[in-house]
Amino acid sequence: MTILITGGTGLVGARLLPRLAAAGLDCRALLRAGKPAPSGVTAIEADLLDPATLEQAVEGVSAIVHLAAVFRTPDTDLIWKSNLEGTRNLIAVAEKHAPGARFIMASTSNIYDADSPRPGREDDDADPKQAYPASKLAAENVLRDSRLTWAILRFGFVYGDGDGHLEDLPRHAPRLNMHPAKRMSLVHHRDIATAVRLALTGAMDGHIVNIADDAPTSIYELVELAGGTMEPSSAPLDNPWHLHVDASLARRLGFHPTVRSIHQAVEEGLM
Repeated sequence: MTILITGGTGLVGARLLPRLAAAGLDCRALLRAGKPAPSGVTAIEADLLDPATLEQAVEGVSAIVHLAAVFRTPDTDLIWKSNLEGTRNLIAVAEKHAPGARFIMASTSNIYDADSPRPGREDDDADPKQAYPASKLAAENVLRDSRLTWAILRFGFVYGDGDGHLEDLPRHAPRLNMHPAKRMSLVHHRDIATAVRLALTGAMDGHIVNIADDAPTSIYELVELAGGTMEPSSAPLDNPWHLHVDASLARRLGFHPTVRSIHQAVEEGLM
């Protein structure tokens, strides 16, 4: 099986690519000029915003794992251009030059409305206001309307493998006015690989799937685990289900996290 991975040097891709290659998959990484590929991975120089460069990248692939995205930048035009237009270009080229390829798209649990009355479910109506989740939802819809075989994986808060993501939380939580009792659904990088490998078998075809571990964890606990401190509070919690997803569909489709909680990750030295 030959797989094209976009975003292979990003937070998720840099940790997923070596795992897929170690599993014996023939991996191509779509990279911009001058960026090296990990060992055992074939580098393909291309740009999602230049469709002509993508034709060679998709030729002969069995699957496309689309991770590339722009997230933390004040440049909302760049977010929309990269996340929507770039995805649309890749889908169009795949439809023409690799119509039999399975297209697996990484998305985000930030899509769900903050005032949801329960954990976010894949079939919930959503109308995100921020550019990142709004652009990802728009890109999801382009994929769903395509002629490709597809799966969309909405990841919870990604952490582990020294990525620094959790370590940023003590700085971001006060700025975002996060309540210490708010709980977030999480997923370790190891289980992103678990989910992607399952999706590559076709088990998630035609589904949007929330990917998360078994233990949504409070912001207060996460900040402490990251080495920070946070003012405790017993004030009422508005929007208690925001960033907490229902991952039962993933379990029914065969996904079972190998890192079931962040506490397991700490105990096993996986942070």
